[in-house]
Amino acid sequence: MKHRSLDKKKRFHVRGLIIGLAAVLFSLHQDARAAQAPVALGSAAPFGVLAASTVTSAGGATVNGDLGVSPGTAVAGSPTVTGMMHLGDPIAAQAQSDLTIAYNDAAGRAVNPITVAGNLGGQTLAPGLYKSTSSLAISSGDLTLDAQGDTNGVWIFQMGSTLTTTAGRQVILSGGAKAANVYWQVGSSATLGTTSVFKGTIMAAESITLNTGAILDGRALARNGAVTLDANSVTVPNTVRLVSAALVTGPYTYAPGQSVNLATKTITVPQSGAMQFYRVRSDTALAMASIRISGGNVVITYH
Repeated sequence: MKHRSLDKKKRFHVRGLIIGLAAVLFSLHQDARAAQAPVALGSAAPFGVLAASTVTSAGGATVNGDLGVSPGTAVAGSPTVTGMMHLGDPIAAQAQSDLTIAYNDAAGRAVNPITVAGNLGGQTLAPGLYKSTSSLAISSGDLTLDAQGDTNGVWIFQMGSTLTTTAGRQVILSGGAKAANVYWQVGSSATLGTTSVFKGTIMAAESITLNTGAILDGRALARNGAVTLDANSVTVPNTVRLVSAALVTGPYTYAPGQSVNLATKTITVPQSGAMQFYRVRSDTALAMASIRISGGNVVITYH
């Protein structure tokens, strides 16, 4: 009887160990399911609005970031742009090229996708890769993105067709979620409803329309079509800007022609004929790590 009791205890411990390992593996699977790397936007990162054909603006729209058009050159209306406007120039062309790379990266993500369809309104979603073969909407309620304490949590939404929000609907960030870590890869066009509040970078294959009063904490990047604005506010999250001055005491103004690569933490700006002093400005504290001259440009890294 003594040996049988010991045998039972051994079997119990082995079964408990197996169950414990299974629980750990399940937890690791869940973590892996949620873990996505950010999408590198390259030189498209400083753009709040980037269109292929044209940008149309009405009602005093404001873009807190750069605005660009390529291969088109036209902006209809007079949006307020706190950054630079690049209309059909090489900087806008490079941004479109980098947008294509970023779009294909987001569209090509395939590890542990979570299938979604139709209306996302009223749901709360953890970080992860969400895939729809058709369209997505936020219509019957607000969408909450909960990072669950992980400030590096990334959301990537893939959809084969349109993205639509109805009037007044919101994307709400909680648990340390950041707009900079939310990406919407749209197979055709995106439309934000009147006075809706949206978070994240929209990368649309065709056009993007922000109806009257819609607010975007992110980017509206259209690969092949137009971006239409109407009394909107578009703010690039985690904006990094280089300012320069002829004197160390200032005044410092936006350094023209700059290109910011958030992935490599590098800023490239054409070299000025006169001496210039540079500072990096951002929503968070940053410091210059190095500065060098390369091919007629000043190349600055920061951390």
